[in-house]
Amino acid sequence: MTRLLRHLPLILGAMLMLFPLWWMMVVSLETEQRAGMAMVAGDVLNVWPEDPQWQNYTDAMREVGSTPWISFLDALANSIVVTVSVIVGTVLSCSLVGFAFARIRFRGRGGMFLLMLATMMLPAQVTMIPLFLLFRSMGWVDTLFPLIVPAFLGSAFNIFLYRQFIAGIPEALLEAGRMDGLGWLGLWWRIVLPLCRPVTAIVAVFSFIFTWNDFMSPLIYLHSESNYTLAIALNSFRSQFAGLEDVHLLMALSVVTMIPCILLFLAAQKQFIEGIGSGAVKG
Repeated sequence: MTRLLRHLPLILGAMLMLFPLWWMMVVSLETEQRAGMAMVAGDVLNVWPEDPQWQNYTDAMREVGSTPWISFLDALANSIVVTVSVIVGTVLSCSLVGFAFARIRFRGRGGMFLLMLATMMLPAQVTMIPLFLLFRSMGWVDTLFPLIVPAFLGSAFNIFLYRQFIAGIPEALLEAGRMDGLGWLGLWWRIVLPLCRPVTAIVAVFSFIFTWNDFMSPLIYLHSESNYTLAIALNSFRSQFAGLEDVHLLMALSVVTMIPCILLFLAAQKQFIEGIGSGAVKG
């Protein structure tokens, strides 16, 4: 009984956090009339629909954009390309810079590290216009490059995580690598990066969730429907079908967009939690 009481707040908190997901699932499987009545009249929904309308998902994906199915598949492909590229670029650049700050002794290292951390205090809105002007001058507007290339230049928070973890790696391992003839890049690629698996997992999960759900950057840089990501396609669907009679389709498309984030977190949950603890206490 005491154990149940201890876990009761966690159970209630989990139910509270899962309620929006349950509500989206139920509405996405309801009929058009039931979903509309739930939104307008506030009708209480069943725990699970009596007659689940699974075709709502195919109908919603078919209605995205001006060309049936093609627009959804294009948006899905664009989101996958951008997200995978951002994850690869973030892991490579941030781990390399974090390794340099943690292990390479050079003049001004401490000051440069503090300056890098200070950039975390700059709101994204401050750099939004200068970045847009830069990418426009390079002819990258309405392409995926503005969404991908910045990831290969590193980010302060992820560099900090890698630096804290790499600082806790035993020096004996690096000395053994040097005795085998490895240079700095060899040490980073063959010794340090494989040992950074927990931090890499947390950086990959954070990068995936942020990039997959990012709406502002694609809205600024992407103008052609063929270049839309899922976030922009979802907003386009919401603008095109603004009536409450289409809310079941909107919820179905929202659930489809959320599924990859949920699956990734469940698959990397152990490394995710371990990476948070390692980055917080080492260094």
